[in-house]
Amino acid sequence: MTRILRCFLIASALCLLPVTAAWAWGALGHALVGELAQRHLNPKARAEVAKLLAGEPNPTLAGVASWADDLRNDDPERFKATARWHYINAKGGGCDFQLERDCPDGNCVVAAINTQLAILGDPNQSLEARRDALKFVVHFVGDEHQPLHAGNRTDSGGNRFQISLRTPIAPEAYARKSYVDGVMGTNLHSIWDYYILASGNLKLMDYAKRLNRQPWNPAQTATGTPLAWAEESCKLIDTQGIYPADNEHKMDHAYLDKFRPLAEARVHLAGERLAQLLNQTLGK
Repeated sequence: MTRILRCFLIASALCLLPVTAAWAWGALGHALVGELAQRHLNPKARAEVAKLLAGEPNPTLAGVASWADDLRNDDPERFKATARWHYINAKGGGCDFQLERDCPDGNCVVAAINTQLAILGDPNQSLEARRDALKFVVHFVGDEHQPLHAGNRTDSGGNRFQISLRTPIAPEAYARKSYVDGVMGTNLHSIWDYYILASGNLKLMDYAKRLNRQPWNPAQTATGTPLAWAEESCKLIDTQGIYPADNEHKMDHAYLDKFRPLAEARVHLAGERLAQLLNQTLGK
């Protein structure tokens, strides 16, 4: 196969992928957020989480962390109704999110976290509603800390910024058709969702153990709101140069290695803040 034909096939496959095919952090990243948070729950919050998740196939925060994404296949109608809860985009540019403008009808990650926290903390809600609210909160706190889920560009959070990545890492099942001769036709969003953390070559518990050694900062965690956290993520896009220089669309593992510490720091902070939210909501 000639190089030109190979590039054409990759580009064609990219165009066929839906822009929502990439999900924040992927299963590994979301599970890391849940696992880190679980390790820092106070006893009452831990007991409440166990009660709410009783009967789940994996009744842990890590085990339910990807549930909101799994709705795509398990409950397509519900996924469609909640798809806009996974992100926020500043329509006016910059990172000064305005909920009236950027979160119509409460359909954004900031409002979703606040709404689901209120349900989770309301003892008058049904057990089922509170259980689902917990699963949403676990997922959306992770989403919000992935910078491309709180952006200000017009490329759907990097989903339409195409990348040709040379990598030995096998892609996720839905994207295997775009992996040709060691080159993955993907997008910048997927690089952050999947490849940066996957290139760490660690399994969940080993990764969580290593990240958990990093210092926890209760003072930092106790301040701020989901809106402030979204703005924090957004600012990283430009200050850290997340988009490749000169809009370069070819990439190798040098990019993954460069940004892995930042991605790990965001996962760690998401786990810390999630634990704080659950201790405040369930552990008092």
